[in-house]
Parts: sequence; C-alpha cells; structure tokens
Amino acid sequence: MDDSNVALASRKDLRDAVVAARKAFPGWSGATAYNRGQVVYRIAEMVEARRREFKALGVPSDEVDAAIDRLVWYAGWSDKIAQVLGGANPVAGPYFNVSAPEPSGVAGVLAPADSALLGLVSTVAPAIVTGNTVVLLAAEDHPLAAITFAEVLATSDVPAGVVNILTGRPAETAPWLAAHADVNTLDLAGADPELAVTLETAAADTLKRVLRPTPTDWFADPGLRRLKSHLETKTVWHPRGM
Repeated sequence: MDDSNVALASRKDLRDAVVAARKAFPGWSGATAYNRGQVVYRIAEMVEARRREFKALGVPSDEVDAAIDRLVWYAGWSDKIAQVLGGANPVAGPYFNVSAPEPSGVAGVLAPADSALLGLVSTVAPAIVTGNTVVLLAAEDHPLAAITFAEVLATSDVPAGVVNILTGRPAETAPWLAAHADVNTLDLAGADPELAVTLETAAADTLKRVLRPTPTDWFADPGLRRLKSHLETKTVWHPRGM
C-alpha cells in the first residue's frame, strides 16, 4: 500500500492532541462504566463492518477477528474491573475503609510495530474502557491501518478527544509525549529498547507511570496488566455511625 501521503505529526500536533485529550477527560471519565463498555463494544461492531478494508491494507483475517474479540473482551471489563481491583479493607477501628480504582487521566501510547491492528486495539482499549483519554502515536510501518481505525472511532460514538491518533515518526514525537506535564501514563509497547530508556528518563520528571515494552504475543490472553497500568487506587476512610 502506498502511504507516501500520510501526515507526519509535529510537536504542535502532539500538544494539540494532549489538549484535546485533557478536555475530553472529565466527560469520558464521568460516564458510567456501562456506557463506556457500550461504546467500546460499538467499536468492535464497526471494525467488523470494515473487515474488508483492513484486509485490503494487508491485515490478516485472523488478526481482524482477534481485534474484534479483544474489543468485546475489554468492553466486558468496563463494569467489572472496579469489583476486582477495589473493595472494603479490614481495619482495626470504628471506620469504613474502601479502595476503588480511578482513571489516571491522559494516557500516551506508542502503538506496537509488530501488529497493525490487534496490537493497536490491545493498547488503546484498556486505556479508554477504564475512563482515560488517549494520545496514540501510530506505528510508522502501519499508518494506514491506524488511520482506518481512526475512521472507525469517528463512527462509533466515541466522544471527540477521547482517542487522538498521530501518524508519522514516533521516535521524533515520543520524547515530547513522554515529557509532557499533562500526560499521566505511558504505554511504550511500540518503543525499541534504546528509545524506551530515553522515554522513561523523560517521563521521570513528571512522575508518570510507565508500562515498559516487553515481547508480547498479541493473540494471547492479555490479562489485566494494561487495565491496571492506567488506574490509580483511591482509598476513603469514613467513620462508622455510633
């Protein structure tokens, strides 16, 4: 596929994407978990509707099927993750002590280079289903799949600013994403080892939570690792009535 006309995102594009993500965060994080699950499920339906387009871009049929299943799987976790990661804590005193997971804010994501669609979905879905908004740097080798996925999002009831996809050269834009003070978490799935070290160093100044890149079989059960990486735990103490 000819991708010679794909846009090369600039530092300004990245700043604008972060502004859009931050603006969208209150509304998206404030939506009910059930509603977010419905939206992610709708994304799965729209990927299925555009199956031929993804296949025409060179995405294998089994990867398209797996991406659809992965979106449905994450949609199902939307109203269950709080029950698994939160709960009442035993304390010695006249208090209720309750912990609950909450979204961190704006998530910066580097899409993996070894999976055009499934890897993309597997990094975006856990961030948004838990109430975060996303700035995604598309893999340089798969820009057209990312653009088509952006079109899917635009027709899937995803509010404006919730997912912001930038194409181009992640090695050039990722350092600005990692250092941006209004980005709260980083998923470095698409970073090579050398770039990952650079980005972790840049993220340290703003105390970002960083999910390091590891060799990943994108077809395998993803577990809860990425869901957890975009959540903060809030604990509330409340006195019991006398």
